[in-house]
Amino acid sequence: MKKTSVLHIAQFNDGQGAEEFHANTLQDHLQTRHKDIAHPHSHDFYVAMLFTKGTGTHEVDFTAYEVKPWSMFFLNPGQTHHWELSDDTEGYIFLHSQAFYDLHYTHSRINRFPFYYSMYQSPVIYLEASQTESFKTLFRTILTEYNADSLLKKEALIGLADLIYISATRLYPTYSDEGHVSENNYYARFREFEALVEQHYLQIRSPSAYASIMAITSRHLNRITQSVVGKSAIDVIQDRLLLEAKKLMIRQNSTFSEVAYALGYEDYGYFSRIFKNKAGLTPKAFLEQYGK
Repeated sequence: MKKTSVLHIAQFNDGQGAEEFHANTLQDHLQTRHKDIAHPHSHDFYVAMLFTKGTGTHEVDFTAYEVKPWSMFFLNPGQTHHWELSDDTEGYIFLHSQAFYDLHYTHSRINRFPFYYSMYQSPVIYLEASQTESFKTLFRTILTEYNADSLLKKEALIGLADLIYISATRLYPTYSDEGHVSENNYYARFREFEALVEQHYLQIRSPSAYASIMAITSRHLNRITQSVVGKSAIDVIQDRLLLEAKKLMIRQNSTFSEVAYALGYEDYGYFSRIFKNKAGLTPKAFLEQYGK
């Protein structure tokens, strides 16, 4: 298997004085970086992009999303993605490291935004006509500020990015700000569970073990996950394992058995059955979709 590239923020340093922040038009980004982004890849930074023109498909973590004018995408570090876009694609893109954000917001976490905190949140927002101009202005202002040599440039860039994140968050109808909900709020508890799964999914597979860590019953944990994402707790754990399996298959020069073993499955046949049950394809058929 061909190893999938992982792009680093330093690769985009073009001498504009913001080493861990980069902004560009989408059309220039596609022309100058096409060799890096034409195939499935991931990166170690956050990405926000606004399509103002063009059509196509953008696949994020192996789920395909339509690209059309006024599509706005947000990508987490580590997410695997690639796209097929029409030649007339236009828009804006900016990317930054977590360190760049944390440096300016020491008491605020970037994963409080819905598109950055859960694998179940859609990475795309399709803007309505009344919303397009305000977001276009914000993205365009970021690009202008990035290309200028102005006082407090970094502060301006991250402030504008944060304003985009806040404005986009307001378009998620089910989102509740953690500062305005009680500790027992289902969304807050689901975020806690998903964060624990992200940290321990290779070692802990039992919903009851996670429930114990959260000081709740297994039944209540299932009630939370069913309410928030319509899945059982074991489904959430297995979904994270399946996502990692797909990433390993795409990125690494490993056999299927080696991927299974890396995820804690000593019996490849059992792993293959779980994979097919969850993904609807065998591991081999999955890879064939990507020409591997």
